[in-house]
Amino acid sequence: METRDIYITDFDMERLKEVIETAKEKYEKDSNCLTKLDAELGRAQVLPRDAIPKDVVTMNSVISLKDLDTKEEIVFRLVYPGETDFGEEVISVLAPVGTAVLGYRVGDTIEWEVPDGMRRLLIMEILHQPEAEGELFL
Repeated sequence: METRDIYITDFDMERLKEVIETAKEKYEKDSNCLTKLDAELGRAQVLPRDAIPKDVVTMNSVISLKDLDTKEEIVFRLVYPGETDFGEEVISVLAPVGTAVLGYRVGDTIEWEVPDGMRRLLIMEILHQPEAEGELFL
Protein backbone atom coordinates (compact mmCIF):
# COMPACT_ATOMS: atom_id res chain seq x y z
CA MET A 1 0.00 0.00 0.00
CA GLU A 2 1.27 3.46 -0.83
CA THR A 3 1.85 5.92 1.97
CA ARG A 4 -0.33 8.99 1.68
CA ASP A 5 0.27 12.40 3.13
CA ILE A 6 -1.45 13.05 6.43
CA TYR A 7 -2.26 16.38 7.98
CA ILE A 8 -2.54 17.49 11.58
CA THR A 9 -3.24 20.80 13.24
CA ASP A 10 -0.51 22.49 15.20
CA PHE A 11 -2.77 22.36 18.28
CA ASP A 12 -3.41 18.60 17.94
CA MET A 13 0.30 17.95 17.35
CA GLU A 14 1.29 19.75 20.54
CA ARG A 15 -1.38 18.06 22.62
CA LEU A 16 -0.69 14.58 21.21
CA LYS A 17 3.04 14.88 21.87
CA GLU A 18 2.15 15.59 25.51
CA VAL A 19 -0.18 12.56 25.55
CA ILE A 20 2.62 10.34 24.25
CA GLU A 21 5.15 11.56 26.80
CA THR A 22 2.73 11.19 29.71
CA ALA A 23 1.58 7.75 28.57
CA LYS A 24 5.17 6.52 28.09
CA GLU A 25 5.88 7.32 31.72
CA LYS A 26 2.82 5.38 32.91
CA TYR A 27 2.65 2.47 30.45
CA GLU A 28 6.19 1.56 29.45
CA LYS A 29 5.24 -2.10 28.86
CA ASP A 30 2.51 -1.33 26.31
CA SER A 31 4.17 1.31 24.19
CA ASN A 32 3.44 -0.21 20.76
CA CYS A 33 0.41 2.04 20.25
CA LEU A 34 2.47 5.03 21.39
CA THR A 35 5.26 4.16 18.98
CA LYS A 36 2.81 3.91 16.07
CA LEU A 37 1.14 7.22 16.94
CA ASP A 38 4.52 8.92 17.30
CA ALA A 39 5.59 7.57 13.90
CA GLU A 40 2.40 8.88 12.29
CA LEU A 41 2.92 12.30 13.86
CA GLY A 42 6.51 12.31 12.63
CA ARG A 43 5.43 12.08 9.02
CA ALA A 44 2.48 14.46 9.23
CA GLN A 45 2.29 17.86 7.63
CA VAL A 46 1.49 20.33 10.42
CA LEU A 47 -0.93 23.14 9.59
CA PRO A 48 -2.55 25.93 11.60
CA ARG A 49 -6.06 24.98 12.72
CA ASP A 50 -7.66 27.54 10.43
CA ALA A 51 -5.78 26.13 7.41
CA ILE A 52 -6.61 22.42 7.81
CA PRO A 53 -8.72 21.11 4.90
CA LYS A 54 -12.33 20.31 5.83
CA ASP A 55 -12.01 16.73 4.59
CA VAL A 56 -9.20 15.79 7.01
CA VAL A 57 -9.80 13.71 10.15
CA THR A 58 -8.71 15.79 13.13
CA MET A 59 -9.10 15.20 16.83
CA ASN A 60 -12.76 15.32 17.93
CA SER A 61 -13.94 14.74 14.36
CA VAL A 62 -16.98 12.52 13.89
CA ILE A 63 -16.34 10.23 10.96
CA SER A 64 -17.98 7.47 8.99
CA LEU A 65 -15.82 4.51 7.96
CA LYS A 66 -16.53 1.43 5.93
CA ASP A 67 -14.68 -1.82 6.58
CA LEU A 68 -13.94 -2.96 3.04
CA ASP A 69 -13.79 -6.62 4.04
CA THR A 70 -16.90 -6.93 6.21
CA LYS A 71 -18.83 -4.02 4.57
CA GLU A 72 -19.64 -2.81 8.11
CA GLU A 73 -20.10 0.93 8.48
CA ILE A 74 -18.77 2.55 11.63
CA VAL A 75 -19.43 6.07 12.94
CA PHE A 76 -17.40 7.44 15.85
CA ARG A 77 -15.73 10.51 17.31
CA LEU A 78 -11.92 10.45 17.54
CA VAL A 79 -10.95 11.48 21.08
CA TYR A 80 -7.98 11.94 23.34
CA PRO A 81 -7.37 9.15 25.88
CA GLY A 82 -9.81 9.28 28.78
CA GLU A 83 -12.42 11.42 27.00
CA THR A 84 -15.77 9.73 26.76
CA ASP A 85 -19.38 10.79 26.44
CA PHE A 86 -22.14 8.39 27.27
CA GLY A 87 -24.46 7.81 24.34
CA GLU A 88 -21.82 8.59 21.74
CA GLU A 89 -19.47 6.16 20.04
CA VAL A 90 -15.90 7.25 20.64
CA ILE A 91 -12.50 5.78 19.82
CA SER A 92 -9.28 6.91 21.44
CA VAL A 93 -6.45 8.07 19.24
CA LEU A 94 -4.36 5.44 21.05
CA ALA A 95 -6.58 2.63 19.74
CA PRO A 96 -5.26 1.06 16.52
CA VAL A 97 -8.16 2.38 14.42
CA GLY A 98 -7.88 5.81 16.06
CA THR A 99 -4.21 6.12 15.19
CA ALA A 100 -4.92 4.81 11.69
CA VAL A 101 -7.47 7.46 10.70
CA LEU A 102 -5.84 10.56 12.20
CA GLY A 103 -4.80 12.98 9.48
CA TYR A 104 -6.28 11.10 6.55
CA ARG A 105 -8.88 12.49 4.15
CA VAL A 106 -12.32 11.51 2.96
CA GLY A 107 -11.90 8.90 0.22
CA ASP A 108 -8.63 7.52 1.60
CA THR A 109 -8.34 3.79 2.18
CA ILE A 110 -6.26 2.74 5.15
CA GLU A 111 -4.76 -0.65 5.85
CA TRP A 112 -3.94 -1.05 9.52
CA GLU A 113 -3.12 -3.95 11.78
CA VAL A 114 -5.49 -4.43 14.70
CA PRO A 115 -5.52 -7.23 17.29
CA ASP A 116 -7.77 -9.37 15.02
CA GLY A 117 -5.57 -8.92 11.94
CA MET A 118 -5.35 -6.47 9.06
CA ARG A 119 -8.28 -4.13 8.38
CA ARG A 120 -8.96 -2.13 5.24
CA LEU A 121 -10.98 0.96 6.03
CA LEU A 122 -12.43 3.60 3.73
CA ILE A 123 -13.03 7.05 5.16
CA MET A 124 -16.48 7.73 3.75
CA GLU A 125 -17.46 11.03 5.35
CA ILE A 126 -16.60 13.55 8.01
CA LEU A 127 -19.84 14.30 9.77
CA HIS A 128 -18.25 16.91 12.04
CA GLN A 129 -14.81 18.48 12.09
CA PRO A 130 -14.25 21.02 14.89
CA GLU A 131 -11.96 23.24 12.80
CA ALA A 132 -14.51 23.46 9.95
CA GLU A 133 -17.16 24.49 12.48
CA GLY A 134 -14.95 27.13 14.09
CA GLU A 135 -14.66 25.13 17.32
CA LEU A 136 -11.08 26.02 18.05
CA PHE A 137 -11.40 25.78 21.83
CA LEU A 138 -11.26 21.96 22.05
